[in-house]
Amino acid sequence: MKKIVVGISGASGMPLAIHLLKVLRTNPDVETHLVISTGAQMTILQETNMAIADVLALADYVYDNHNVAASIASGTFETAGMIVVPCSMKTVAGIAHGYSDNLLLRSCDVTIKEQRQLILVTRESPLSPIHLENLTHLSRLHHVMIMPPMLTYYNLPQTIEDMEIHMIGKILSQFGIEVDQFKRWQ
Repeated sequence: MKKIVVGISGASGMPLAIHLLKVLRTNPDVETHLVISTGAQMTILQETNMAIADVLALADYVYDNHNVAASIASGTFETAGMIVVPCSMKTVAGIAHGYSDNLLLRSCDVTIKEQRQLILVTRESPLSPIHLENLTHLSRLHHVMIMPPMLTYYNLPQTIEDMEIHMIGKILSQFGIEVDQFKRWQ
């Protein structure tokens, strides 16, 4: 059983986070551990028709972002790694500078120190020099991957869902998880 921590921060992109949780929910070999920031809760209500409780129900385990004593805050709690989707620039700054004042940031810190896979699905445009410096710093760390949800066209997407599944396929392939509808370059 692969344990994957999913963090959702307050950047735009909640449909992608929800779609990722739904895909992971269908995989019997994956156990999801979810932590959502306050900003993410507000953005979920802005960008989707889902109640917060319905989003939380997509995960196997849910943690209060204020509880820095939760199991996912410890390196002895073994996971395959963590995905932050979407990942705000505020969250990027906290991770880059070791400012772990909540569970989402602490979980990222633990993932880095334990050298586990950390995928940051960053959302911002345009990027300021400060954003770029923080992202560059993180990209140089072993096991940290910056993966903005870029549009691709070689897979001939017909819907937004096609674009989301392509991104989810790229994210989960980093954990050795195949997504049925994911179309690789041929």
